[in-house]
Amino acid sequence: MKKIGIFSGSFNPIHIGHLALANWICEYEKMDEIWFLITPLNPLKENQTLIDDQIRLEMAKAAVGDYSKFIVSDYEFHLPKPTYSIDTLDNLTKKFPEYQFHFIIGADNWVRMHLWKDYEKLISTYPVIIYPRKGFQIIIPEEYQHIYAVDAPEIEISSTFIRESYKQGKDVRYFLPESIRSYFINDSHLY
Repeated sequence: MKKIGIFSGSFNPIHIGHLALANWICEYEKMDEIWFLITPLNPLKENQTLIDDQIRLEMAKAAVGDYSKFIVSDYEFHLPKPTYSIDTLDNLTKKFPEYQFHFIIGADNWVRMHLWKDYEKLISTYPVIIYPRKGFQIIIPEEYQHIYAVDAPEIEISSTFIRESYKQGKDVRYFLPESIRSYFINDSHLY
């Protein structure tokens, strides 16, 4: 059975931290593929300013390039808004029963998992890969043998940092994949 890592988020914008983490998980956790699911609206970030869904999708596609183990998807664009991870995973499982989906989240989200819709169903049904984030301890109850923390490198770059730096006129070109830098250089209306 093919092992698919589901890495969902707003990717507002996607940056080298996302790509390096996904690459590490793919190679060191033996995932066949990592699917980047661009989220149109995170219900826990209602005040978040997002650039257009299609632009975030295009940037993610450009960022992953031709790495065959990375797939960028607009799957959540076609689900009712706001999207919820449990609904996405359930829909994917119905559509692709031949795949085993592993949900990828950071330690910062793991500690807030109790706020998520049907979180108990999610953590009971799907394997969850938790990657480290500075300042967050990962505690996994013993009964969840399919949930595990990985020893991935801590990459403390965030999309918020990129956006704020860009607004301040900072040159953060090396925090972004070369393939999407032109979106920031040529389009001053993104952020």
